[in-house]
Amino acid sequence: MTTILVTGGTGTLGRLVTERLRADGHDVRVLSRHSRPYAVDLREGTGLADAVAGVETIVHCASSPRGGDEQAARHLIDAARAAGVRHLVYISIVGVDRVPLSYYRSKLAVEKLVEESGLGWTILRTTQFHDLMLRVVQASAKLPVMLLPAGVADQPIEVAEVATRLAGLATATPAGRVPDMGGPAVRPFPELARAYLDATGRRRPLLNVRLAGGTYRALRAGGHLTPERAVGRVTFEQFLAERFGRRLG
Repeated sequence: MTTILVTGGTGTLGRLVTERLRADGHDVRVLSRHSRPYAVDLREGTGLADAVAGVETIVHCASSPRGGDEQAARHLIDAARAAGVRHLVYISIVGVDRVPLSYYRSKLAVEKLVEESGLGWTILRTTQFHDLMLRVVQASAKLPVMLLPAGVADQPIEVAEVATRLAGLATATPAGRVPDMGGPAVRPFPELARAYLDATGRRRPLLNVRLAGGTYRALRAGGHLTPERAVGRVTFEQFLAERFGRRLG
């Protein structure tokens, strides 16, 4: 049995990683800002030494688009080195080195910190989760017309599949940068929007809108996609059917 710490262990991904590791018999510590007994704000680092004491592997799922990821990673890495942690597993995003989004730049910076940490490390990049894509189309559907970024596609993946992969990596030896994980297919935004409308019984006209800026150009070019690594099995339609209980054609 291995003692494993999962940061962000109450989040969408971290919760599932924790469940899978515990089901396999591992001693799992859940670290988040409000999870006792390891309630730690990684940006501050207070109490982190106790959380990592005796830990062999850390799965670092905690992240925030609001900032602070690099500071949090530094605190975590310092504590891990001091505690003799042998393996640090980090979940990142496909395209962090190609899409000039501030959150992506932060994730890439954390990747570099992990690589230079002196610890054994593994980094997995995935495409966006189905849950995130659902939030995007839900927000757009609040308007009378669904506004969609013209020429942009996505490759959403089921978070449970990512959790299974991360759990496997956590119990293996450090592997460096492993092959990316992408959803089963690259899907234009209008297809994803129509799937959501069908699943919820709504009707909305769709309007493709051209945007400006480097991030939009990178997304149009598919910088966030990995069609050669379309290893996911669960489609967006299957995810929606499970969520909303409707059979999709």
